[in-house]
Amino acid sequence: MYKINIVCVGKLKEIFFVDAQNEYVKRLNRFCELNILEIGEKALVDNASDKQIEKSLDQEYLKIEPHLKGFVWVCDSLGTSFTSEQFSLKLIKNLDENGIITFVIGGSNGLSRKIKEKYEKISFSKLTFPHHLMRIFLLEQVYRGFCIKNNITYHK
Repeated sequence: MYKINIVCVGKLKEIFFVDAQNEYVKRLNRFCELNILEIGEKALVDNASDKQIEKSLDQEYLKIEPHLKGFVWVCDSLGTSFTSEQFSLKLIKNLDENGIITFVIGGSNGLSRKIKEKYEKISFSKLTFPHHLMRIFLLEQVYRGFCIKNNITYHK
C-alpha cells in the first residue's frame, strides 16, 4: 500500500478544519496509509526582523528534516503548478517509484530556504493561503488524484 506523509508546521485548532481533515483522512484510507505530523511553530515577537524569522525557520527545519522520507514535495507558491490530472499522474508515478511521498506545509512564516532549495516545490496557486487551509487543499487534491487514477466519478 502507498504511504503518504504530511509534515505540517502548526496545529489545527478550528473545529471546521479538524472536521475537514478527518473526512479526507477517512476517504484516503482506502488508497494509502496516511500520516499527518504536526511540528510546533516557533513563536516570534511582533514585528520580528527578517533575521529572526530566518533563524526560527531554520530551527523548524531541524525538527522537520528527520521526517522527510521518499519523494518530498514542498508546498510553496513559487513551486510548479499542475492541473488535477497532471498532479494525479505525478502523484501515482512518484508513489510507484518510491512507495512514500512526504508533503511539507510551512507555518505562518513559510519554510526555511534550506528545505525549499533541497526539494521539489509544488504550488496550488500563486496566491498565499493560510497554512491550515493549505492542509485541507492538499488532502482534497490527493484524494482527487486517487479518484482520477481509479476512474471514480468524484473528479469532473
